Amino acid sequence: MTLLEAFTFATVMCGFFGIILKKNLMMKIVSMDVMSTGVIGYYVLMASRDGLVTPILGNANNNNGTYADPVLQAVILTGIVIGFSIQALMLVGVMKLAQNNPTLESSEIERNNTP
Repeated sequence: MTLLEAFTFATVMCGFFGIILKKNLMMKIVSMDVMSTGVIGYYVLMASRDGLVTPILGNANNNNGTYADPVLQAVILTGIVIGFSIQALMLVGVMKLAQNNPTLESSEIERNNTP
């Protein structure tokens, strides 16, 4: 495991534990964004291995077939778009909750809305 892989794994784990341990809904959203950034960073790290060339712009003398996989680019772009839309949807939900509740702490919201 390289140092960059360790940092991206640490970023994912920081976001994961932030989602579990934080009680504020805004902090949960930020933690989810940190976790998705770590996952996207890991995909970028895996796609940029040494010795790979771009399939379109690579030199014609590359006979060993070490082309970069273009599918990862599509996965990364799709992940960014889906992550942004989920984050926007969660922020709208938190805004609606903030209109009716004086706090954004999840335990307080559960206690106030339990019949």
